[in-house]
Amino acid sequence: MVRIEYYDEPGAPEPNSLVVGVSAVIVDDEGRILMQRRSDNGLWALPGGGMDLTESVPQAAVREVKEETGYDVEVSGIVGLYTDARHIIAYSDGEVRRQFNICLTACVVGGALAISDEPTDVRWVSPDEIKELPMHNTQQLRIEHFLQGKSTPYIG
Repeated sequence: MVRIEYYDEPGAPEPNSLVVGVSAVIVDDEGRILMQRRSDNGLWALPGGGMDLTESVPQAAVREVKEETGYDVEVSGIVGLYTDARHIIAYSDGEVRRQFNICLTACVVGGALAISDEPTDVRWVSPDEIKELPMHNTQQLRIEHFLQGKSTPYIG
């Protein structure tokens, strides 16, 4: 399925769903951030995805990270809540969503790097290198907020 992301674009399609999504910033001992290259749009992103009706936000983050990267993680905090109505995501199956994303922090507690069919690549990326990766600005924003190291989460 193909995914097109719009941000503050007058020609964006009207949303027909609202999805709660989770993402996670995971950092290794060298200060690198775990990133995935999405198969649906070719852009780099934090691991994450939609929350199932039967799980909590932390459970969704743990599941999504495992599915997309092979790593077992433990949630350790929150980067922020991202609810910008100008961010629209359209899928080739006709779904056009607004996404309410909760970005968490997590640490690896097990597992091993394994690429599923969702990403085309998964790797640890230094903060300096992240700026060079093709990435939607909403992903950049989450990473920037994490790197600022504020004691309170972003709410917006």
